Amino acid sequence: MTLDNKPVRSGGCQCGAVRFRLEGAPAHSSVCHCRMCQKAFGALYAPLLNVGEATLTWTRGEPARFRSSSHVRRGFCSACGTPLTYEAPNGIALAIGAFDDPSDLAPSIQFGVEGKLPYVDRVPQLPVSTTDEDAASTQDSWMKEIRSFQHPDHDTPEP
Repeated sequence: MTLDNKPVRSGGCQCGAVRFRLEGAPAHSSVCHCRMCQKAFGALYAPLLNVGEATLTWTRGEPARFRSSSHVRRGFCSACGTPLTYEAPNGIALAIGAFDDPSDLAPSIQFGVEGKLPYVDRVPQLPVSTTDEDAASTQDSWMKEIRSFQHPDHDTPEP
C-alpha cells in the first residue's frame, strides 16, 4: 500500500495486542547471528528491518522493553512474547517476521557472523514438508484438529 506516494507497511505481534505501521522507505534488512540476537528471538538468527528515515507508529499498544546491553533495548509483546524491536542509539529495527507481509523484505547483509551457528547454511538442504503434509502423515490426532488463535496478518478493530 502507498500513502502520499510513500510505501506503507503494517505488522504486529502474534496475539494482536501490539500493532505498528511503517510509512516511507526503510533503510535495509539484515540478519544478525550474534548470541544476544539468537537468545532475544529464540532462533538461529534475528531477521531485522532497519527503520531508517521511515516513520514508525504504534497503532495498538506498545512493546514492553528489555535492556539487553548497555546500549540496546529489545521490544516485545508482553502478552504473547513476540519479538518486535531492536532499539539502539543509531536507530530502531523491526522484526521482519512481525510484518503482515514480509515476503519482499529480503535481508541484504549479515551481522554478528562470529556467532553464526555451524549448521545454518545447511538448513536449505534439509528435507521439506508442508503443514498439510505434516498433519496428514502424523498419528497425532491433535495435529489434524489444530486451530490457530494467531491474529490475522492485517489490522482489525480489536486484538
